[in-house]
Amino acid sequence: MFFKRLKASGLGQNSYMLGCGQGIAMVIDPRRDVEEYLELAQNNGLSIAYILETHRQEDFEFGSRALAEVTGAQIVTGRHELFGQSDIKLGNGQELKAGTTRLVAFETPGHTRESMTYAVYPKGTGKKCWGIFTGDTLFVSATGRTDLSDPAKTRENAGILYDSILEKIAPLGDQALIFPAHGAGSACGGNISDRDDSTLGIEKETNLVFKTSRDEFMDHKVAEKLPRPPYFSHMEKVNLQGGRALPEGIGTGGRMLQPHEFQERMSTGVVIDCRPPEAFAGAHIPESYNVWLQGLPAFAGWLADESTAIFLVVDEPAHIHEAVTSLARIGLDRVEGVLGGGIEAWRDQGLALAMSGTISAQECAERMKKNEVRVLDVRDDNEREEKRIPGSLHTYVGDLEKKIPHLPKEDNLVVHCSVGHRAGLAASILKRNGFTHVFNLLGGIKAWEALNLPLDQPDQRDEPDNGNKN
Repeated sequence: MFFKRLKASGLGQNSYMLGCGQGIAMVIDPRRDVEEYLELAQNNGLSIAYILETHRQEDFEFGSRALAEVTGAQIVTGRHELFGQSDIKLGNGQELKAGTTRLVAFETPGHTRESMTYAVYPKGTGKKCWGIFTGDTLFVSATGRTDLSDPAKTRENAGILYDSILEKIAPLGDQALIFPAHGAGSACGGNISDRDDSTLGIEKETNLVFKTSRDEFMDHKVAEKLPRPPYFSHMEKVNLQGGRALPEGIGTGGRMLQPHEFQERMSTGVVIDCRPPEAFAGAHIPESYNVWLQGLPAFAGWLADESTAIFLVVDEPAHIHEAVTSLARIGLDRVEGVLGGGIEAWRDQGLALAMSGTISAQECAERMKKNEVRVLDVRDDNEREEKRIPGSLHTYVGDLEKKIPHLPKEDNLVVHCSVGHRAGLAASILKRNGFTHVFNLLGGIKAWEALNLPLDQPDQRDEPDNGNKN
């Protein structure tokens, strides 16, 4: 039996290809760039006959329609209206026979109203479920967030999710493999394990949903504070129609612009510099954002929307395709130019450069004792709840542009995250907003811990004034 998990870099998104016997295959939750599915099917002599959607995804643009147009495959969903267009709509408990494989569909709302789970019974397994495509209902060591459809109904949705998992998924057997739509790093759930593989039996021993009461689980989900990127709303709209095909030629990244032309055109949109934060700190184009290459799918959607013209700075030409594809996966298609020759060519033309600072954990601690720096934590609320640098301020990096710290802009401001990547983005935002002495704490909280520098634990502190305007 053929089976393959395909992971989208930076999104924590999983899609799957399953061989169903008799040369037939199905793809589960495909992303917009469909070439990999087509190549995988061709190399293994398979015909893609079905495309399964577990729910209307929020964090990436579906490739269902594009893949169906190329392959003639039928799109399979649940019956809920939020699935939009599909060829086969399955109700709770209904079956689909594909080749020699049997699938059983279950309605498992909670993460979203339309969420579906599909249990897989390949030939020879009898009544034993082999695997379960759980979408965002059940992750490895976690469950889907329940605030997306309506934050006011987070607790109510958590109860619905609990019931879905305990009543629909739990009876499928401890032997069943778990195949969720997302892994570690996804914005669709908190504390997802970085381990890809699990079984229902392992989850029953380790996952909170199986180890708490319904009320305790609902309390946990209410306390789970996860950021919601603004582009999620756009993804919901386009995915109602099965997503959109990639624009022709998008993989080329638009025109390669020489420095002076890049300078002339960049004012019509935003400049995103995809180099590592250390390189960005050393020299960058004034007013540019710093989003490291692998961070584009998760963070570019906080800086631009589908109508924004984007101009890219990359470390090397080989990174262009990954950058453009990553942006397209979240519906950002308007990459209108890449800086030809990179920052070195810009420098050699004598064009303006800006810099930001870097600082080590040890130096930061020493300067804090002398009241020479203020520290701004840009991690999310859940991370900060676990541990924090004493006296630090807090604004999540995605909210930073709207919640600029109400501090003197000439102060020395040290920004930190877990290791330094999100802090690089935060430093670029602060520089754009007039802060003149901004430092990225390289190594972030990880380096701070490695040196055994002081940390506040959840029960040891009062929340300091975060210094925000709003």
